[in-house]
Amino acid sequence: MSEQHQNLAIIGHVDHGKSTLVGRLLYETGSVPEHVIEQHREEAEEKGKGGFEFAYVMDNLAEERERGVTIDIAHQEFSTDAYDFTIVDCPGHRDFVKNMITGASQADNAVLVVAADDGVAPQTQEHVFLARTLGIDELIIGVNKMDVVDYKEDTFDEVVEEVNQLLKQVQFQTDDASFIPISAFEGDNIAEASDNTPWYDGVTLLEALNNLPEPEPPTDAPLRLPIQDVYTISGIGTVPVGRIETGIMNIGDNVSFQPSDVGGEVKTIEMHHEEVPKAEPGDNVGFNVRGIGKDDIRRGDVCGPADDPPSVAETFQAQVVVMQHPSVITAGYTPVFHAHTAQVACTIESIDKKMDPSSGEVAEENPDFIQSGDAAVVTIRPQKPLSIEPSSEIPELGSFAIRDMGQTIAAGKVLEVHDK
Repeated sequence: MSEQHQNLAIIGHVDHGKSTLVGRLLYETGSVPEHVIEQHREEAEEKGKGGFEFAYVMDNLAEERERGVTIDIAHQEFSTDAYDFTIVDCPGHRDFVKNMITGASQADNAVLVVAADDGVAPQTQEHVFLARTLGIDELIIGVNKMDVVDYKEDTFDEVVEEVNQLLKQVQFQTDDASFIPISAFEGDNIAEASDNTPWYDGVTLLEALNNLPEPEPPTDAPLRLPIQDVYTISGIGTVPVGRIETGIMNIGDNVSFQPSDVGGEVKTIEMHHEEVPKAEPGDNVGFNVRGIGKDDIRRGDVCGPADDPPSVAETFQAQVVVMQHPSVITAGYTPVFHAHTAQVACTIESIDKKMDPSSGEVAEENPDFIQSGDAAVVTIRPQKPLSIEPSSEIPELGSFAIRDMGQTIAAGKVLEVHDK
């Protein structure tokens, strides 16, 4: 197994072939468990679809993933020569947004899937916007379904041009983006260069993934561990579970949970059902803290060092990007903020300035309202205690999504926190 780990978001419009691509990546890297393949092969033969069709396996995987069977999240992992990847994949748009924002799965890089026969769709735009706002570094763009457009180079070029315009619009560094003509369904340019695209001499998708820059492990920041769940385990006691975003946790550390404002000494740390002496960024851990009971802490708390505890915001100032809102947003609006594992209703107390999204310059001071497409600096007051950090100091705990009426209204990052 390769040493380095990356979280990879697979983003793009829902019908552009994300699920098929995920399946193809798992399949090509030998990450679909053998018994699952066997099972599908037998089914395919029974149904007279012998020759073990990849597509058949894919349909089943896609269906199973929607039902949450067999291919659970543990199998959303695959390895290349350079990295072990965990897919932050989001069949549904809603999950995607939650996944992108909750610390549980901050992706380092992303593959944007754009169908050659459809080009940039509204969701493509929204996902790119989010990826940019939430600090994804590199984009690999898979121009998918090339088989549907007869592998035409000019169709590919048109889509590339369209996506480049979109990236410029949201100030994504386009120089770093690589565009690859692929067919997730047929397997073109995924693991091996395709004869169907003789006009393309760039890398395959797996090569592009191998070439991604190494993520910098954020170990020099203080420990920040957003709590996903709290369990009671017989023989151990209360066990909070979460993913370490920054810093290191050692047995014997004195920690503090905020905003619950309780603390104690770390007695045990467990990872993959084994006890470990310490854990680092990216590790999913369960741990036990002396004197902490099940009702003392909850999902959305953040664990940090007792002598450098997580910030709790009385108010905070943030830069937000409004993606969709049926009318206008004014001061006093109170939607739900999703930050790391917390979900808290927050009031937009003031709209401080409207930005020009293309230049980043201030377009208007103290505007009366903002609407879809606007970027702005706003002051926010959580309705109940919320632990959040400035993006410049701890980016992993400095971003959030704003949801209302069953959709994501906006995304943003924290500029400064005014402590309680």
